[in-house]
Amino acid sequence: MTLSDSRPDTASVPTTAAAPRTGPVIALLVAAAFVVILNETIMGVALPRLMADLEITAATAQWLTTGFLLTMAIVIPLTGYLLARFPLRNVFLTAMSLFALGTLVAALAPGFGVLLAGRIIQASGTAIMMPLLMTTVLNIVPATHRGRMMGVISIVIAVAPAVGPTVSGLILSVLDWRWMFWLVLPIALLSLALGALWVRNVTETREAHFDLLSVVLSALGFGGLIFGLSSIGESASGHAPVPVWIPLVIGAVSLAAFVARQLFLQRTDAALLDLRVFRSRSFSLAVTLVVVVMSALFGSLILLPIYLQQVLGMDVLAVGLLLLPGGILMGVIAPIVGSLFDRFGPTPLVVPGMIVAALALWGMTTFDAATTTGWIIAIHITLNLGLGFVFTPLLTSALGSLPQKLYSHGSATVGTMQQVAGAAGTALFVTLMSVGAAAAAADGADATAATASGTHTAFLVGAIVASAAVALACFVRRPQNAEASAGMPVH
Repeated sequence: MTLSDSRPDTASVPTTAAAPRTGPVIALLVAAAFVVILNETIMGVALPRLMADLEITAATAQWLTTGFLLTMAIVIPLTGYLLARFPLRNVFLTAMSLFALGTLVAALAPGFGVLLAGRIIQASGTAIMMPLLMTTVLNIVPATHRGRMMGVISIVIAVAPAVGPTVSGLILSVLDWRWMFWLVLPIALLSLALGALWVRNVTETREAHFDLLSVVLSALGFGGLIFGLSSIGESASGHAPVPVWIPLVIGAVSLAAFVARQLFLQRTDAALLDLRVFRSRSFSLAVTLVVVVMSALFGSLILLPIYLQQVLGMDVLAVGLLLLPGGILMGVIAPIVGSLFDRFGPTPLVVPGMIVAALALWGMTTFDAATTTGWIIAIHITLNLGLGFVFTPLLTSALGSLPQKLYSHGSATVGTMQQVAGAAGTALFVTLMSVGAAAAAADGADATAATASGTHTAFLVGAIVASAAVALACFVRRPQNAEASAGMPVH
C-alpha cells in the first residue's frame, strides 16, 4: 500500500461522521505506534552479541540504533506535508507497510549491511506513526482532556523504548537475534490488516507544497551532525571512516541552510517544516527540555546493557529483567501524570521530575565493576520515575500552545527533535564511553576496568547536562491558549 493522490470523498470528512470512529482509530494508532517505537531500542541488549557474531566494534554496532533514529529524524520533517496532503488512512497503511517490510529484511539479514538496511526501512515507517498519532489527537481531543490523552501517548514515546531492552533480553535468552524481528513481523502484519479494516479519515486534507531542496538539506544537516558525533567514538576505536570535522561541518552548514530555506518558504505557507512553531515560548522551552530528556533516556538505554554485560558479566536475560521495573513504572504513572497535568499544569510536575532524573544520572556515575544489582535497579527506577513526570507535561505544553493550523508542523517538529536528541544521546554516550575507555586502556587498565571508566565518563556528562536543565524546567507554563482552543473546529 502506497500513498495515493486520489482523494475522493475522504478529502474533507465531516467531523460528525468521523466522531463515532474516533475511539477505535486512536486505540489502533496507539497500539501500532507502541509496536513500531518498541523497535527503536530493541537492539540495545543485543549489541554485545551482534558485535561478536558480526565481528564489529561497539561504535559500529550502535549504528543499528543511531541509524534507526537518524532515519526517523530525516523522514519526520516530511510528515507535516504528508499529513496535510494525504488521507490519514493512506498514510497509516504506508507507514505500517514500510515497517513490516523492514522487519522482514532485518529478519533475513545475512550480515551487518543488510541488517542496517532493514532497520532503516523499519525506521521510515516508524517515523510517520508518532506525528500521525499526535496530529490526530490534537484535532479530535478537547484541550481540557489532552493531558490525559498525552499521558497515554507518553506510554508509546517513553515506555516502548524503555521496555525494548527487556523484550530483546527475553528473546535472546532462548533464541537467535533474528527472532527479535520474526516475532514482531506477525504483529506488524496484523496491525496492517486491522488498519485496512478500521482506519478511516478523521482529519481533512489540503493542497501542500513539497520542497525537494528542503528534504536534501534536512538529510545532510541531521545526518552530518549525527554521523560526526558517531565518528568521534569510532575514531577513539581507530575505525573512523573520515576525519570527524568533515561531517560535523557539512551537518552544521546544511542545517543552517535548511532553517534559512524554511524561513523563506513559510512566508507563503510552503515550508516543509514551518518554524513559526518556535514563536511560541512554551513550545520552544518544552522542546529544549525534550531534547535533554530524550538524550538522557536513549543514551542510558544503550549504555546500561553494554555496562551490565561487559563489566558485570550479566547475561542478556538478566539484563532485560533488570531494566523491566523501570519501564513498567513509567507506563503506570504516565496516565496519572496526564490527569495531574489537566488539574495543575506542567510546573509542579516537570521541576521535581527533572530534579529526580538528574539525581539518578548522578547516581549512575557511581557504577563500577563492584556495583550491586540492587543499587542499579534502584537508580534505573529513579531515572524512569523522573522522566515519567517530565514527558507528558512537556509534550502537552509544547503542542497545546500552537494554533490549530500548525498542529501537523508542531507534531513533526517535536518528533524530529525527539529522534535527533535520541540519536545524539546514543552517539554521544557511546562516544564518551569509547573515549574514556581508550584513555583508561592507554593508562594500563584491563578491558573490564576500561569499559567501567568509559561508562563513568558518559554518565558524568549526562548528569551535568540534566542538572543544568533543571533551571529551564522552572519556566515551563501551561499553554495560554489551551482553554480557548478546546472549542475550535476540527481541520
